[in-house]
Amino acid sequence: MAQLVCRSYQNYPQVYYFICKSVLLTMEMEETGIGRVVNNGRRPGRHDYKSENQKVARVRRQRGYNWEDTLVKRFNSVEGWKAFRLGSPSVGLPDILAVSSRANTIYTIEAKSGTSTTLQVPHDQILRCLKWINTFEIYETRKMIVAFKFLSKKRIGKGRYEQRELREYYKVWSDSNPVTNFVCTYDGSTYSIVDGKRNPLNLEDCFMPFRTRVRITPIENAAPSESMPRIQ
Repeated sequence: MAQLVCRSYQNYPQVYYFICKSVLLTMEMEETGIGRVVNNGRRPGRHDYKSENQKVARVRRQRGYNWEDTLVKRFNSVEGWKAFRLGSPSVGLPDILAVSSRANTIYTIEAKSGTSTTLQVPHDQILRCLKWINTFEIYETRKMIVAFKFLSKKRIGKGRYEQRELREYYKVWSDSNPVTNFVCTYDGSTYSIVDGKRNPLNLEDCFMPFRTRVRITPIENAAPSESMPRIQ
């Protein structure tokens, strides 16, 4: 079909190119299910794809907001702790600031949640958290923490999910590590990403002052944890 349509326009190079491109794109959309008839029989156009992308972005933002809100409520439910959401990443602030004057401790926290098998942290988000944490020298314990939440549904395709165990990990970033993008996998392993390649990255698990659904991932030859004991 595609060959017959394209051949009839071979004497018109520009038309030939666009016709072939359109036919092949239509066939690809039909094979992937994107080209299903929508909106009263009309196939999706540019604005339909834009709306779909905007919808996905809203869902992700809402998912991230809910996880941040959960963490703030957990901290604030513990006596001696206060936590605050600091706003949008676009303003150069960490997701959460958590402080305990009683424990002389401050945390800057990046919150990541999703339905995939890996969650990524960009290097610029690490830098901004470290900048903030190093500003408050009055606190004896200062840590940058990345809170990962793997939701109880795993995305296996467009609009398709399967059930899995909900998992949370709280990783402490060490100043001894070069600042790079890094990922956390569903089993709690962490890897730095350098030039598109994954390299093992050992990060300490942080014991939070509240009850969590956390799984501790052992680190070989790691020093004893200096994480703060839970405040009752």
